[in-house]
Amino acid sequence: MRIPRILHIDADSFFASCETVLNPRLQGQPVYVGGGRNGDGIVIASNYEAKKYGLKIGMACFEARRLCPHGILCRPHYSEYRRLSLEMFRLLRRFTPMLVPISIDEGFMDMDQMDRVFRCRNLSELAHQIKKRVHDEIGLPITMGIGCSKLCAKLVTDCSKPDGLREIPPNGEAEFLAPHAVEKLSGIGRRRQRALKAFGIETFADVFHTPRRQLEKRLGWIGTQLWLLAHGLYREKLTHENDVRTCISNNTTLARDESDYDKALLFLHTQTEKILLTLFRENLKAWEMSVAVRFNDFSEESVQLKFTTPQFELSPINRAVERLFTRCVHGQSLPVRQVRIAFWNLTPLNLEPDLFGNPPELKRHDLDRARRKIEENFGQDAIISGTRLLLEQQGKSLRHDKVKCPFVPAREMAEKLGKLE
Repeated sequence: MRIPRILHIDADSFFASCETVLNPRLQGQPVYVGGGRNGDGIVIASNYEAKKYGLKIGMACFEARRLCPHGILCRPHYSEYRRLSLEMFRLLRRFTPMLVPISIDEGFMDMDQMDRVFRCRNLSELAHQIKKRVHDEIGLPITMGIGCSKLCAKLVTDCSKPDGLREIPPNGEAEFLAPHAVEKLSGIGRRRQRALKAFGIETFADVFHTPRRQLEKRLGWIGTQLWLLAHGLYREKLTHENDVRTCISNNTTLARDESDYDKALLFLHTQTEKILLTLFRENLKAWEMSVAVRFNDFSEESVQLKFTTPQFELSPINRAVERLFTRCVHGQSLPVRQVRIAFWNLTPLNLEPDLFGNPPELKRHDLDRARRKIEENFGQDAIISGTRLLLEQQGKSLRHDKVKCPFVPAREMAEKLGKLE
């Protein structure tokens, strides 16, 4: 049986690195990217030169300026980050038949036998070639880790930052993992950390010396997985991830605090349109939803409801949004700072024709397919809804076109890469 070889790639300090690509004069200088309404709220990325001064994600920008007075603050350019991400993945796709993006700056590559395909002495040599190509052609520094599973490869990458590359051979995984804390493994949350510590386990060496049955009894499949990892026996074949969503939401800060609640509601309707389009294109409809409103003093009101039948159409959902929003702002006088809408308890659309005619979901699906064709030929703004047009006319100051991370789901990224080949 062939042992899988999985390469994990992670673009270093992605947003800050993108700013350096966009403006080469920033090379070698401490750079950090500010989020928030005006691009100077909190730090959302910083390069390694800035991190030396103690800059961290989530830190207030004014605190970052105090720690690093000569640091350069950049407002985010999300559309450019998205473009550079796609270029990076398109280049990586040339080296393997199986590439699985998991975020805008991170992904896995199946490298089994690829060193022979590209006539390299070993897999590390091929990885160095890939790393150099990404840096030379796109300008992004990346860190890589190679292992027999996604879990091990990602941990190797984390230990190789910044801008490193390391391969752990199959017979060396147990030795590599032994001194590392189990909590560093992807997917080990706080509850499992507490359960492991209560069990006397902090490192993979502790796992190694714990009987497998005890781990299985205490942690179930996760315990088995940890035991196999600690003994260097965990193997994982890379596949495309098509996990069904359990929730989809949109949380957006308005361009300015809005005291006119009708305009704030209009803005919320435009965000609802966007999220419903995503929901529908993933062939899902929702049983439950909620609306939340945050005011400029950071107090918040939220209301939720459950539909009698799962919904996917804009009209009934917009009526529900209006009712929930009205309940949130009832008795309030403070300006609105932020709105949030969420859908959960999702179920697949009915896209199967029957003897009595096509179901509404299938008819709507055909309409959406026609919309996509128009957008492909004439651009994303070729079709504009009445709500969007009204926002343009009555609430132009509230327009908010910022693209949010992770920009597109991994499944959509894989689909885009397939189309571009």
